[in-house]
Amino acid sequence: MGFGGIGIWQLIIILVIILLVFGTKKLKNLGSDLGGAIKGFKNAMDEDGKGEDSQAKISEDADEGDTFDVKAEKVEEENKS
Repeated sequence: MGFGGIGIWQLIIILVIILLVFGTKKLKNLGSDLGGAIKGFKNAMDEDGKGEDSQAKISEDADEGDTFDVKAEKVEEENKS
């Protein structure tokens, strides 16, 4: 017996029906979209880990007595625009 009581022949028949209904082009596009989404998710997870490291560095700098004036920076950015 196969997965969940479904044999290999039933899985092949289901695959053939799916190919007939959707066609190979749509399935190829679906696979590409799914792969891109997974890749984007992995990149976001990697960036999140890096973001935590940079946040820790900022808090360490603040502990050393360095100050950072957010309002002054926003005003400077607005003046540049």
